[in-house]
Amino acid sequence: MDVKAIRQGAAVAESASVTSLEQDNARVIETSIPTRLDCLRWGGFHTRVVAALGITWILDGLEVTLAGALSGALKESPTLQFSNFDVGLANSAYLAGAVLGALGFGWLTDRIGRKKLFFITLAVYLSATAATALSWNIASYALFRFLTGAGIGGEYTAINSTIQELVPARYRGWTDLVINGSFWIGAAIGAVAAIVLLDPNVLAPDLGWRMAYFIGAALGLIVFVMRMWIPESPRWLMIHGRPEEAHAIVDGIERSSMRHPDHPADQVFPKIRLRMRSHTPLGEVAHTLFTTYRQRSMVGLVLMASQAFFYNAIFFTFALVLTDFFGIPSNDVGWYILPFAAGNFLGPLLLGRLFDTLGRRAMIATTYGVSGLLLALSGYLFSIDVLSAQTQTIAWMVIFFFASPAASAAYLTVSETFPLEVRALAIALFYAIGTGIGGVVGPALFGALIDTGSRNTVFAGYLLGAALMIVAAAVAWRYAIAAERKSLESVARPLACVE
Repeated sequence: MDVKAIRQGAAVAESASVTSLEQDNARVIETSIPTRLDCLRWGGFHTRVVAALGITWILDGLEVTLAGALSGALKESPTLQFSNFDVGLANSAYLAGAVLGALGFGWLTDRIGRKKLFFITLAVYLSATAATALSWNIASYALFRFLTGAGIGGEYTAINSTIQELVPARYRGWTDLVINGSFWIGAAIGAVAAIVLLDPNVLAPDLGWRMAYFIGAALGLIVFVMRMWIPESPRWLMIHGRPEEAHAIVDGIERSSMRHPDHPADQVFPKIRLRMRSHTPLGEVAHTLFTTYRQRSMVGLVLMASQAFFYNAIFFTFALVLTDFFGIPSNDVGWYILPFAAGNFLGPLLLGRLFDTLGRRAMIATTYGVSGLLLALSGYLFSIDVLSAQTQTIAWMVIFFFASPAASAAYLTVSETFPLEVRALAIALFYAIGTGIGGVVGPALFGALIDTGSRNTVFAGYLLGAALMIVAAAVAWRYAIAAERKSLESVARPLACVE
């Protein structure tokens, strides 16, 4: 029998199974949408999703890299004249904005859907990035960075939710890691932009850093077009009273993808019964996260906080270490970011498949543990002054080859181990708490440590970051969920599920 005919028959039969019941003022439906999505091979639709979502992380990478690479130029700017503390404060403002943006937009993502939030958060990001280029003092710069972070923070929740809910289970880990790892393509773009725009022979010192921020705003306009490729999550639609739209979207996805050989064409799709709802009360969200799934929440918080401190503390002050301890001119910092960015992107690209084959627990524990041990070793070599700027960069490149998939795995863990109704808010909450604990404090702390001029003091900060990663590795090994190649509904049953 023709495969297309079988698919259409399944969709028709399923549509006919939708039954209206006056029970708790909600309809109960039977649906096979999760199974239909998970049984597909990789297709053109999935490639478009990766491209459209990955470019957002490219923008985030551009933003963060510019903030780091431009720190020297901001200190030398005749208008701003920032100190190291000012640079760290502004970077912390960006992260604080990301925290609050994630919380606010995360709550909205679960209420109004993934797709609408894509455009709201992107508009916030574009406006604030363009405004940053017009900053006139530390207060205005920090405010605009705060708003830029709010837009990016909202993107984290909507995008990670969408990855989980559209990508087949067997590809979910690798896809999540690669999309999050594309951050570092943006980092490379930011590094090249800094090299060119901070060259005094190209632009005046107070104009180059401003033009660099306009690059982010220009790239963001492209994303508006690419976002048209991504539909609303069928899983979200089926719970929120719009099953017909969900079926239509899945029908379209199936037309561009073949069923995986593990799922024969004549196989009947298993169904689940769901009671549709308009929203999930915050009380139920809190009970789900901190009572029903208390252990998973602990794992998510530990992973998020440790990687946030590790990453943000080191990367936001990357340029300060090179300029203050190795004497690298600020307009040359971009050259050192390029190999660093390469290691960060290659890590998820090359190790990501192992998260779907060897498994989540083994790979999360390994990447976190190796990252921590290597940072402690390189920090010691830095403290005894045996590294050059080049060898220090090579050390960071190797460290973050492992740390990059570790950080991405934190988002993967949180986004796939909680029920659909609270997924976006769970990502937002643990991102916010983790970044608040580790990320916001980190850049300001390291900025102050670097200001002391003492290598041993900076080494103490590195040891703290290393210790956090090693503790997280132990927690992941003991408590992380083996979610590889499993459907989201089997990892965490929807709250709307009816027996």
